[in-house]
Amino acid sequence: MASQKILVTGADGFIGSHLAEALVRDGHDVRAFVFYNSFNSWGWLDHAETRVKDALDVVAGDIRDPHGVREAMRGCDIVLHLAALIAIPFSYASPAAYLETNAGGTLNLLQAARDLGVSRFVHTSTSEVYGTAQRVPIDEQHPLQAQSPYAATKIAADQIALSFHRSFDLPVTVLRPFNTFGPRQSARAVIPTIIAQLVSGRPVTLGSTHPTRDFTFVSDTVAAFRSIMKADGVLGEVVNAGSNFEISIGDVACVVAEVVGRNADVLFDEARRRPERSEVDRLWCDNTKAERLMGWRPAYAGPDGFRRAIETTVAWFNNPANLGRYKAERYNV
Repeated sequence: MASQKILVTGADGFIGSHLAEALVRDGHDVRAFVFYNSFNSWGWLDHAETRVKDALDVVAGDIRDPHGVREAMRGCDIVLHLAALIAIPFSYASPAAYLETNAGGTLNLLQAARDLGVSRFVHTSTSEVYGTAQRVPIDEQHPLQAQSPYAATKIAADQIALSFHRSFDLPVTVLRPFNTFGPRQSARAVIPTIIAQLVSGRPVTLGSTHPTRDFTFVSDTVAAFRSIMKADGVLGEVVNAGSNFEISIGDVACVVAEVVGRNADVLFDEARRRPERSEVDRLWCDNTKAERLMGWRPAYAGPDGFRRAIETTVAWFNNPANLGRYKAERYNV
């Protein structure tokens, strides 16, 4: 695969930047598609080590633009599609933007991939498409239930991707990560919110603390992408990537507090709580299919693995240069 060029969309973001860097270190030829902005910022890739940045072929654009997407994909053999709008609270305020980006943007990429004849298209889904677990652990046959506009647009994107495999034989695989966390994640997610508040000396202020999640460290999610893009027997398949470990938001705050060395007195903020029927109360991943088809197993599994991953993430936030990029005193929608 070393001779094949890989397009990573959303390479400027949290998971995308980790993935693009890892692929470069693996020796791959990587084109990083980043969101165009007038600051000429490559997002988190701006902070990559020099040899990685020098090796990247960076293209700025917008996945909502079909012409720009096609030109960015030209000459690429493999597409790892991560670009999306992801913050659930913002999807309540701007659902049209989510539909245009997540569903429409994915359609643009699929049409370009079909016309250009790519050899593998990996589409990124989300565990949010399952809604509150109807049975646990959640396997890939679990019913889909959109409990937010974000989830609805991701279900649409997933189904469009799979339809291109069934209709046109496009070599599509859907990777469905559960709640990824780690260094660089934005404060629209709960773990960086808790860490930034505690490290900066502020009280932990949250919405609902009873929901459970299956948190997966970012290096494990990256490893899942690296495995699925070359695995046999995954075309047309949906594959979960999660730790198979369930923990409540309240217990996450306790673990983080122990690692930081502070008390976790949690304050409730109504503005941070999702509407009752929109809250996903329980997520717990069945990852046996990923192990069977890809040989993938999370390195940070179970309570011990989760704590080790939290320690690594807290250490990153303890760097003042990193913590300074977060607004711990404000609620990030």
